[in-house]
Amino acid sequence: MSEMVGERALRIGLVSISDRASTGIYQDQGLPALQEWFGAALATPWSMETRLIPDDRDAIELALIGLVDQAHCDLVITTGGTGPARRDVTPEATLAVATKEMPGFGEQMRQISLKFVPTAILSRQVAVIRETAGHAALILNLPGQPKSIKETLEGLKDADGTQLVTGIFSAIPYCIDLIGGPYIETNEAVCKAFRPKSAIRTKPSE
Repeated sequence: MSEMVGERALRIGLVSISDRASTGIYQDQGLPALQEWFGAALATPWSMETRLIPDDRDAIELALIGLVDQAHCDLVITTGGTGPARRDVTPEATLAVATKEMPGFGEQMRQISLKFVPTAILSRQVAVIRETAGHAALILNLPGQPKSIKETLEGLKDADGTQLVTGIFSAIPYCIDLIGGPYIETNEAVCKAFRPKSAIRTKPSE
């Protein structure tokens, strides 16, 4: 095990994709829900960049590229635009900017949502890695509703707090490790990060 020395803060890009919210017809709910969740879940320093954009493939691609290539985010999360409707193009835009696909995330997200609604099979959420010179980021598509965002990230627990279904965020810190990002620790009451024993770092001595 190695000690945590000089780690930089995690940079997170949050993108809410909605025609109506981006034009002010109604108030966006995705970004506040994500900000609240990360505020409760992360135990190490982090900062964020946010974007609120319409369901437009070019706009989504530009936002994702900018957040990874210029803002150097380590993790980029989108909400909205993952269904079968004609205007739902978030997965296509995400795959267009990808270097690698990470299909396990989409599979698990649908499994979690299926515990609640049968229409979860209509979701086309994907996850990818985007690599540029000297930097890489994990990009994930999440649902648009605050309740679904929380369930997808945390998973399912019973009344006593026992984990029934693992949320996707438990695997994200180790994924960020593997692509060269900062070491992430979580508030285990919200979400426990999983790493192989060889990848767990000790805290510096007081």
